[in-house]
Amino acid sequence: MMFLMWIILPYSAFASFALGHLWRYRHDRFGPLEPGPDAGRLERIGPAIFRIGIAGVLGARVLDMIGSTSHTTDSVHTVATVVEILAQPFAILGAMLLIVPPLIAAMPNSAVSPLDRFTLPVLAATVLSRVAIDFGSNPTDGEHPAAEMLFVWFRSLFSLHPNPEALADAPVMVQARGLILLVLIALWPYTRLGGTFAGPIVRLTHRFAAKHRLPQHFPVGV
Repeated sequence: MMFLMWIILPYSAFASFALGHLWRYRHDRFGPLEPGPDAGRLERIGPAIFRIGIAGVLGARVLDMIGSTSHTTDSVHTVATVVEILAQPFAILGAMLLIVPPLIAAMPNSAVSPLDRFTLPVLAATVLSRVAIDFGSNPTDGEHPAAEMLFVWFRSLFSLHPNPEALADAPVMVQARGLILLVLIALWPYTRLGGTFAGPIVRLTHRFAAKHRLPQHFPVGV
């Protein structure tokens, strides 16, 4: 069971993430994330708010993950926690502005899919699990459960020696957060949020190729 949960499932989620982006590229070139001309002001700034929030959350996670191996664990963890606390509301608000208005409008050709509806609860669970770990744990000697267990396991997945034992005796909430993150990674490219960063990169690449008259084997609409 441990091998299935902490080895097979993670690599399956990574495969879904990679193949999903390839599928989205071929399917709709990541689609237009920005709302149409009839969208309200808040809906228009939704993509920017979401990108800022997600960038802050990911940056904080990377900082915390790297800092967990240094001798300044407490200070790095504190900075990462503050950044993540500030960024999380932006991520949730941006996601809501991207998904909720089309649902309220109930447009027949709405781009909101059942997976998009499922995305908001998953994002909320990601935030709540992080809060539960930070405020529900009692770190000793400067060690935090997330840094000690979850980060060790996640980093090991990118090495030749994955370490599922890191989560074998982890608290239930730490294990739950690991599974929630895997669900989010697996679903990400199949939702409207999948084009958050990939879409602009693809479109900028297309514009660069058009400007410099480079061959485009996979044309991308702008």
